[in-house]
Amino acid sequence: MKTKFILIAFIFSVFQLSGQIRDTLDLEGSWGFQTDKNDRGITEAWFAKKLQDAIILPGSMLVQGKGNDITLETQWTGSIYDSSFYFNPRFRKYHQPGNVKFPFWLTPKKEYVGAVWYQKEVTIPKDWKDRHVFLFLERAHTETVVWLDDTKLGMQNSMVAPHQYTLPQDLKPGKHTLTIRVDNRIKEINVGPDSHSLTDHTQGNWNGIIGKLKLVSTPSAYMGIIQTFPDREKKEILFKIPVNQVEAKQTKISLNLDLSTFNTAETADFKFRNKTFRLTKKTDTLQLTYDLGENLQLWDEFNPALYRASFSLKSKAGTDSQEITFGIRDFKTQERTFTINDRPTFLRGTLDNAIFPITGFPPMDVPSWKRIFSIIKDHGLNHVRYHSWCPPEAAFKAADLMGMYLQPEGPSWANHGTALGIGRNIDQYIYEETYRMMQQYGNYASYVMMAYGNEPRGKQVEYLTAFNNYWKQKDDRRLYTGASVGGSWPVIPNNEFMVRGGARDLDWKNRAPQSVADFSENIKDFKVPFVSHETGQYCVFPNFDEIKKYTGAYQAKNFELFQEDLADHHMLDQAHNFFMASGKLQVLCYKYSIEKAMRTPGYSGYQLLSLSDYSGQGTALVGILDAFWDSKPYVHAKEWREFSSETVPLAELPKFVFTNTETLTANILVAHYGKENIKNNQSWSITDANNQILATGTFDQPVINPGLSKLGVVDFSLHGIKTAQKLTLRVTIEQTDFTNHWDFWVFPERLPNVENSVYECAALDEKALEVLDNGGSVLLNAAGKIVKGAEVAQTFLPVFWNTSWFQMRPPHTLGIWVDQEHALFNNFPTDNHSDLQWWSILNKQQVMHLEDFPEDFKPLIQPIDTWFMNRRLALAFEAQVGNGKLLVMSIDLNDPKKDAAAHQLYFSIQKYMASADFDPQTELSVDLIQELFTTPSRQQFDKYTKDSPDELKPNNLEK
Repeated sequence: MKTKFILIAFIFSVFQLSGQIRDTLDLEGSWGFQTDKNDRGITEAWFAKKLQDAIILPGSMLVQGKGNDITLETQWTGSIYDSSFYFNPRFRKYHQPGNVKFPFWLTPKKEYVGAVWYQKEVTIPKDWKDRHVFLFLERAHTETVVWLDDTKLGMQNSMVAPHQYTLPQDLKPGKHTLTIRVDNRIKEINVGPDSHSLTDHTQGNWNGIIGKLKLVSTPSAYMGIIQTFPDREKKEILFKIPVNQVEAKQTKISLNLDLSTFNTAETADFKFRNKTFRLTKKTDTLQLTYDLGENLQLWDEFNPALYRASFSLKSKAGTDSQEITFGIRDFKTQERTFTINDRPTFLRGTLDNAIFPITGFPPMDVPSWKRIFSIIKDHGLNHVRYHSWCPPEAAFKAADLMGMYLQPEGPSWANHGTALGIGRNIDQYIYEETYRMMQQYGNYASYVMMAYGNEPRGKQVEYLTAFNNYWKQKDDRRLYTGASVGGSWPVIPNNEFMVRGGARDLDWKNRAPQSVADFSENIKDFKVPFVSHETGQYCVFPNFDEIKKYTGAYQAKNFELFQEDLADHHMLDQAHNFFMASGKLQVLCYKYSIEKAMRTPGYSGYQLLSLSDYSGQGTALVGILDAFWDSKPYVHAKEWREFSSETVPLAELPKFVFTNTETLTANILVAHYGKENIKNNQSWSITDANNQILATGTFDQPVINPGLSKLGVVDFSLHGIKTAQKLTLRVTIEQTDFTNHWDFWVFPERLPNVENSVYECAALDEKALEVLDNGGSVLLNAAGKIVKGAEVAQTFLPVFWNTSWFQMRPPHTLGIWVDQEHALFNNFPTDNHSDLQWWSILNKQQVMHLEDFPEDFKPLIQPIDTWFMNRRLALAFEAQVGNGKLLVMSIDLNDPKKDAAAHQLYFSIQKYMASADFDPQTELSVDLIQELFTTPSRQQFDKYTKDSPDELKPNNLEK
């Protein structure tokens, strides 16, 4: 094996703790502590005084219950877009001191924004004399100033990397006082108060120091951060090893490298003999090229093979040792496709939004991150974007071990009070922070992509174009995009890939559901891989059983508020039904959004926002997992993987509602991004609701190659279907776990007339009142005439993100809940939630607001309202009125523009009303029902101010 050395000048000296075998003095434990809200500590020289309080480090004030009580006047770090909470009389009971409940985000038990002092007496060992000693703070939030005794060591401000301070060279053994001032305010550098690196919407603006906290001692000649540059094609590795010495003098050194593989079934060991060199400068860089020969092992999501390199640097002053790990891979682009080691891959991703309810800060240990990545992989995903923040080193280590593709970002959402490219301090800070990210985490194979951050404003095209050029020239180990953005942001022309909106989600508001359309037209102008920005954002109703899980730094006061408000609206007993039914609709929408992306030629990936709930920005319950990364009971990982894994069968269905005079014709595709070609047979089946097989077939494609390909066509005549029912098409790749299914509904083309004496009307006219008075039955079609509830916008799709953050932007509902066992549905196949056969019945239909109905009254078809309003809504209800029986609908099921499902529901209602089962028990007055047509809702949304962002604006934004 050939090994080459080159000694070159190196202009920047930093130190690395990861994997080091060095003398250390652990600083964990009790520290002196004192808050400095009025900034008196520096002028009063608190570093020379003994601090009065105590705290445990590593940790934060919040975890240890230190700080200010939460009040209505608390100044938050983050925008509030819906000020109605502060003015609406309905919310006054949540303003009470000691029990303030905000709807915007999880509530910390305490808060503190300002300077805080931490102090510890340390004893420097005698054998550290004449050595290089530095302080290592793995993650501080955010600005630190350090004193040793009365000597100031400097100031650092990084949200992405360790803070490291060199102690004086003449450091004497014995006792010393180490004092650290930590300031978590937004000051000269404003990354944006909504940035996930510090906002109260996510992890919170905590004050403290977490992770490794220690003093490190090395000989006077020592190594800095070693960088690895694997070359897969040449089968070699270039190591760049900064070598530093305390004084510039001639020093004889020798270097030893032991190299081995791990995290793979096949291991290999490589030995490197000692080599001797002479240093003459304070800082040089040793370049070492290591030829691996034929023993190359590659890293990817399927086989995350890793290397461990152990370095020893020997001089008269002693031996400095360091250990690093890395993987060998090429993550590149080929036109509009990502490739991993030349094989196409499709990014199936989620966002990590820095939400950690127990601590408020990210875990700093590898097992915690392995748990998160295991859950993500269990759901068929291979990619994580870190929205406007960078995780700690433990996340990169875990991702390397598990084969996860990461997109960390600079700690900025340069919007809402800040901007890029207009001469503010943030411009240089972004370069500094991303450089620190490269230095600290650049060796990790999982670090495959990077962006400055999220959705900026300012002169962003000029700034981010230069940013991309800088990083493409400086470090080609990953791909670069200027920013992750929505569809209305300008395109950065030199992006190596796009993360943007404009080609995501479903157009089911304006057209009936189908699975043929794709995003080809939306992405046709892009020549590089396109990854969708924040796909989905489909909401689910809160799970109030989750409240008891918040046992740490954060409390689910937002959930408590929503729960109490639901009780005030007399529906608390329905909370679980709302949660489960809305969850089923949420999964349905995610399934068809993801499949639409995967069947688009040239589409390269999606990033969900997100697999887990986002508990900020008004409480965005968009996850199929909760904020703890735990499953919700309405979907399991195996079901989710059907449409979200490396290999996904896809069906192009022109619609999901058929009549029994039609033939189902579906083109069957497969999106395959596995580790090798598939040679297994493929089969399909159609089954009924009882799992009885109606038809089967095979495609028998000899090979499934990488990418998107066609398997064949399914043709199935529906003429033999006599009754309304749900059928299921399933496609399976045999002898694998890869399978997928699609439900569709078949209804009779012609329905028999129902003989009954029901009077049908569009208003409670004299004839209707007469029929009721005489004990008859009335079917009231109120479609288009509702006043009480007219303000509620319903579509088939659920709430997007949440109605608070967007000030009640429609839609306002989360699907429906019905009792599928009710006799009303005897002739209409349904589960207890919205499904695709309900589309023409529900989409853009008026709802009725039953705000004055009896407390225990339950509708027959009940839309689920946004949890910020909790209105009791109905599409259909029944009641005794006078001597008769009334059924009211706010949908016109006879509308000829509606499909066969709507007509079938009308038939089922007719049959129900003609039967003995039609026997409503609750008596309502005519006046109460008439108010639905004449009187607006008393409960209306009012934002109370036109200003946005509004109350409690951060007052420390950079000017």
